[in-house]
Amino acid sequence: MPKPGFKSITVSEHVYDKFFKSYGRNKKGLELKGIRSFSGYLTSMMEEMTLRYETFAIHSPYMEKLSVDQNRVVLDNKRNRIAEVILKEGELQCLLDEKSDCVHVGFAYSLPELYNMDHKIKAPPHSAYGDTN
Repeated sequence: MPKPGFKSITVSEHVYDKFFKSYGRNKKGLELKGIRSFSGYLTSMMEEMTLRYETFAIHSPYMEKLSVDQNRVVLDNKRNRIAEVILKEGELQCLLDEKSDCVHVGFAYSLPELYNMDHKIKAPPHSAYGDTN
């Protein structure tokens, strides 16, 4: 039974193992962020994903993927402008904004097709919560 103010959830062993391994690999960096337990790690991951989904929900109605090919993603930002995001030296860069950290690049990082490209993509800037692979 959880403490007051907390809830319990059930996940498959596969999911648990995947996150527990990620927690173990990133434990020292997480401790620097004040995360000192596996439960705290999972809570932080869920909070981060909630923030990402909320941000995506705000911006996604204004952007649409037109195509993903070779080393570029073409987006319609629904303001009568096309944004082209290219992969250059492993980093995504927006030709419209001439930046690597604009909303177009962030949107491109959210596209699963991006990771099926033949090119190596550097991890997007994100928190120290680590990966789940």
